[in-house]
Amino acid sequence: MSTTLVHILKNECPNCHKGKVFKDKNIFLNIGFPKMNEYCSHCNYKFQKEPGYFFGAMYVNYGLTVAQGIATYCVAQFFFEKTFDLRIIPIIAAVIICLSFFNLRFSRLLWIYMFKDYTS
Repeated sequence: MSTTLVHILKNECPNCHKGKVFKDKNIFLNIGFPKMNEYCSHCNYKFQKEPGYFFGAMYVNYGLTVAQGIATYCVAQFFFEKTFDLRIIPIIAAVIICLSFFNLRFSRLLWIYMFKDYTS
């Protein structure tokens, strides 16, 4: 499980772990819509199985965003006197916006790895 997470964070092909899923080498510091390779450059593994394949990745992205929002609230609440101060909302929004480009790429990688054929 830990090696799978390392391969996901390195943007590696789920089949051979040598090719790259995204054309951008680093998935952490890219701004803009991700540019994906259609096939792995090493083993010709097709990343998008069918049209609409990544619609499910939107749900993964939503879950990541909610978890990051809750975690940001839990950390930020210690810096305010009231239990829920309205000044926490822009902090949560800023964190979510800053992590949105990473979440988009990470959710697609998670989606590809979840539905990889592990029998072969």
